[in-house]
Amino acid sequence: MEADFWHTRWENMQIGFHEGDVNRMLAAHIGALGLKPGARIFVPLCGKTRDIAWLLAQGYRIAGAELSDIAVRQLFEELGTVPEITDHGTLRAYAAPGVTVFAGDIFALTPDLLGSVDAIYDRAALVALPPDMRARYTAHILALTATAPQLLVTFEYDPAIMAGPPFCVTFDEVNSHYATQYRITPLANLDVPGGLKGVCPAREMALHLAPR
Repeated sequence: MEADFWHTRWENMQIGFHEGDVNRMLAAHIGALGLKPGARIFVPLCGKTRDIAWLLAQGYRIAGAELSDIAVRQLFEELGTVPEITDHGTLRAYAAPGVTVFAGDIFALTPDLLGSVDAIYDRAALVALPPDMRARYTAHILALTATAPQLLVTFEYDPAIMAGPPFCVTFDEVNSHYATQYRITPLANLDVPGGLKGVCPAREMALHLAPR
């Protein structure tokens, strides 16, 4: 999607994609990553997800990336903390104890700026991107994180019923992007209660991606 699409959604608070509580797949399957307390988890295209507060409460450190400054400011407001803000070229970093989020184009984020991470939690990034952007995104994630292990959440549904985002990303497609670098293990595949946007029957899938 073009950046203007997402900026407009946040400006108008059209954020039906935002979950008001921790994602069920994260809560059930974070253990698959085998992380120790204090591990640093990268959350791409994080919005103002409540998952970050939950992960912080579990003792993890967080690095995030998000296009919208509005979303990032609201995230820190809801965390109840005032971030230190620094500019890095076209990116703006918001930092507080345990959490740093880079606002701007994720493709402008570099490994040096991100720093080392122990894992990736991708709930809303891969499924937010149209097909012609997903190969570029997955290659960028691999380069950014030195192929850190992932907990990846995707949706499967009939695209003839609903146009994304969130887009349908099948297990086979995940394999096409990541199978060379990761061993991919399905963890869960559950019905979405009420369907996506209340109109489209869908399955929510959690995958563990372990570096080869």
